[in-house]
Amino acid sequence: MKMTATGCFSGAQLRRVIVPLLLLVLLAAWATPAAARPTEEVIVLPGASSAEGIAAGRGTTFYAGDLLQGDIFRGDVRRGTAALFIDAPAGRLAVGMATSNAHELLFVAGGFTGQGYVYNTRSGTTVASYQLADPAASFVNDVTVTRAGAWFTDSLQAQLYFVPVSGAGVPGPARTLALSGPAADTSGEFNLNGIAATPDGKTLIVGHSGNGELYTVDPATGESATIAGVSVPAVDGLLLEAGRLWAVQNELNQIAEIRLRPDLDSGVVEEIITSDLFQTPTTVARFGHRLAAVNAKFDTGFPPTADQYEVVVVDR
Repeated sequence: MKMTATGCFSGAQLRRVIVPLLLLVLLAAWATPAAARPTEEVIVLPGASSAEGIAAGRGTTFYAGDLLQGDIFRGDVRRGTAALFIDAPAGRLAVGMATSNAHELLFVAGGFTGQGYVYNTRSGTTVASYQLADPAASFVNDVTVTRAGAWFTDSLQAQLYFVPVSGAGVPGPARTLALSGPAADTSGEFNLNGIAATPDGKTLIVGHSGNGELYTVDPATGESATIAGVSVPAVDGLLLEAGRLWAVQNELNQIAEIRLRPDLDSGVVEEIITSDLFQTPTTVARFGHRLAAVNAKFDTGFPPTADQYEVVVVDR
């Protein structure tokens, strides 16, 4: 028998054996599901003494705050990492926060200090600091950003605070907007909390923790109205993006996804997002089809006494 270079089989014979085997291997590979990305992840804020606010930066970057120390962490939801970014001056707090990525600015509410802070997201330096209200009678709670500037809520006073930002990204003098209508209700122990703005900045949406309701606010007049059909007990941070409103309900350990009518007169809760990893989440940021929420762990008391604070990332 004549031997070929490959042994006892000809090239044609080898092809008849090998090609079907390769097809079987490929079919088996296609039939085996790829390793799925975890639907829930925890990103630890290393060394944090507490936590409350979160804001989305560019790409998959996020910023989260140490409530009681005022420090700011910078992390990445894709990598699942976070590290201290801003070692805040003593006496500052970090409650709600929002970014103006176009101007590389981070706005942070200062809680019982009555203050608001503006940081540069590239260098971490303080761009501006504002005494928005009397610290003895206010709690500056959350903030949202429009093209014109940043709006802060006060949980004890029937007013909002506005910090204008120029086209060059320079913050200007702050002013106070007195509220009227249902958003002006300060009968509760804790009242206005989260805030969001429509893309054109012509309407603000605020959450009222005491009433478990959402209101629209006219930023020109301070007039407010109830968004009918939406009940959100224990409402905290708000996020308005892509035609949906997400409302964090801290004590309930859940996030409500709400569809609003175009006129914002009413809405409906379409989905409730929960996780066994939630432990009093307070604020939320969105990264595509994923939501990142901060665990404030107020269920341990106030000040909170947990050993660790983290961001929980879930699919929406």
